[in-house]
Amino acid sequence: MSQTKVQSVVESVTGVTIGYMVAIFSQIAVFPIFGIQVSITDNFAIAAYFTVISLIRSYVVRRWFNGR
Repeated sequence: MSQTKVQSVVESVTGVTIGYMVAIFSQIAVFPIFGIQVSITDNFAIAAYFTVISLIRSYVVRRWFNGR
């Protein structure tokens, strides 16, 4: 059974939201190891940028697989 478009969006948003939180904590832990110092605001912005890209990618891949 394939997913509806709405189900695909819900799944993508859920996965990406979890990924966003992982990204924030990862950046806070990893950036200092590489000497990268950014404010918490910048950390949120960087994670948000990649989250939008991830959301689009996740949705497109899901729809592509459901269309096959």
